[in-house]
Amino acid sequence: MIAAISLSTNIPAGSTNITVTSGPNDEALRLIESSPSRLTFTELDVEAYSLLLHTCISRKSLEHGRRLYLQLLLSKDRGNNHSLLHNPTLKSKLITLYSVCGRMDEARSVFEDGLEDEQVPESVWVAMAIGYLRNGYLVEALLVYCDMLIRFVHPGNFAFLMALKACAELPELRVGRAVHAQIVKSIEEPDQVVNNALLRLYAENGCSIEVFRVFDTMPERNVVSWNSLIASFARRDQVFESLDSFRRMQEEGMGFICGRLTALHCGKEIHAQIVKSTKRPDVPVLKSLIDMCAKSGEIDYRKRVFERKQSKDLASWNTLLTGYANNGFIEEGMKLFDQMVESGVRPDGVTFIALLSGCSHAGLTDEGRRLFNKMKLVYGVSPTVEHYACLVDLLGRAGRIKEALDVVERMPMKPTGSIWGSLLNSCRLQGNVSLAEFAAKELFELEPTNPGNYVMLSNVYANAGMWNDVNRVRELMKHRGIKKDAGCSWVQIRNRIHTFLAGGGFEFRNSAEFKKVWNELTDAMKEVGYILDTSVVLHDVNEETKAMWVCGHSERVAVTFALVHTAAGMPIRITKNIRVCADCHSWVKIVSMITGRLIVLRDTNRFHHFKGGACSCKDHW
Repeated sequence: MIAAISLSTNIPAGSTNITVTSGPNDEALRLIESSPSRLTFTELDVEAYSLLLHTCISRKSLEHGRRLYLQLLLSKDRGNNHSLLHNPTLKSKLITLYSVCGRMDEARSVFEDGLEDEQVPESVWVAMAIGYLRNGYLVEALLVYCDMLIRFVHPGNFAFLMALKACAELPELRVGRAVHAQIVKSIEEPDQVVNNALLRLYAENGCSIEVFRVFDTMPERNVVSWNSLIASFARRDQVFESLDSFRRMQEEGMGFICGRLTALHCGKEIHAQIVKSTKRPDVPVLKSLIDMCAKSGEIDYRKRVFERKQSKDLASWNTLLTGYANNGFIEEGMKLFDQMVESGVRPDGVTFIALLSGCSHAGLTDEGRRLFNKMKLVYGVSPTVEHYACLVDLLGRAGRIKEALDVVERMPMKPTGSIWGSLLNSCRLQGNVSLAEFAAKELFELEPTNPGNYVMLSNVYANAGMWNDVNRVRELMKHRGIKKDAGCSWVQIRNRIHTFLAGGGFEFRNSAEFKKVWNELTDAMKEVGYILDTSVVLHDVNEETKAMWVCGHSERVAVTFALVHTAAGMPIRITKNIRVCADCHSWVKIVSMITGRLIVLRDTNRFHHFKGGACSCKDHW
């Protein structure tokens, strides 16, 4: 009998005990290597080798695993018909060991040994497929699964789960549907884990009908099942369907969802459920709630949620800090950063991206530069390309274009699209045509299908009155099949989200209620000296057309709609898909003063909190 390797197990009398408690044991291996004649197939030997291989896997101990595999090969070479190498448990563990160490060629060698001479069970096939999946080889994993089927090995839930995980990463759903069909035909009933994997597969591909069909036929549902259903709604911005599913989930006593809270506009209701629940929410739930508040522009609400957290990890600090930066309250963000450091939480790269971005949008150039320099020296955080992009944007917005270009030329990594995009935006703000052309050329090579880059260059030319070049860029977009995103704004009134396109909303704009509020606003604005700025229209058209276009911008229509359909004093929250123009920014500021409303406008760059005629961005965005 070979040495038995015991992990708190009772070994029969007469065997040599070697305890493996803290990793691969050289003594155990030496004993095995010195007793080759004892390598015979017994139940105890399989357990001993299995325990040792398990330890090798957990420690990723490739050297010990190779030595063990060598002994199994020697046993086979001596003509032992009952070699341990043919045992499915040991074979699966050897494949797993090599795959977790990234040695797929060696894992494949173990897998193929004896493949043609014996009936290989499902567990070995799945171990090989999971190895490929673990290392990012999706197609290879599915090919192993197909080979298993060709050899008439009946797949069970273990194999189905692996195949579904691989299919979820594929760009199209055809293979996933085929696996689903096999699950339906299988004699073995799918367990809850397989059903949840099916839900995730269809949810991530936006297949709502299949999601509902799988969900409704599940004999048992857990939190993961409900999360997949809610995520399916949330990905398609079906807010109220998400909320309704959340309510049903609470009625069935499922507890909390742990993700996708940021996609729910009705997050306060979810927070109320958390407060009323007898269960204590975990960190991911509260982090998501803070994130939801930040992405809804709820500054004070978000802060209260954070302060009531008993355990504040780095992710929670970063979420609140990013919220301050994006909402134009970087001064509070700086104070929070100091508190975080004083509490013993060490900042990471995400922390400094939030700080640098906030400084850039607030015009705190020198402070941002100091933070960038302290990253590595004080906190040991090496700047990444995202940090350099923030630095370029910081300097460019301040008009220090030469310094920004010097950063691009001296940075230790190759500039990416985000770097050149920051530089191009700076050139737009500062009217630097020649450098804008240089940055755009780089962007057109890196991101040839990104319409924002073409539009930004076109705007640079338009601001300079270079209309021939504007037309040239537009012709280039047309030739490449690239379309500019139309301006679009959303506002939620009660239980419905209303959408407005630039120049659209004719039914509402022609209504008596719209004209009444619009005319009242126009008269009040004239009294305070507001004059329409048509220079924001970057098209070669007459002034009357420009004025008509500006007045039809989607955010203006959305704000007016909210004024008509909400009670006096109620905050108004607007979301826009592109950057708000300078004149609309001025217009909303004055509307907030005239009406006494808080108006929160979220565009692609940041949040703007308009109150009493001022904006949180301090007109620096």
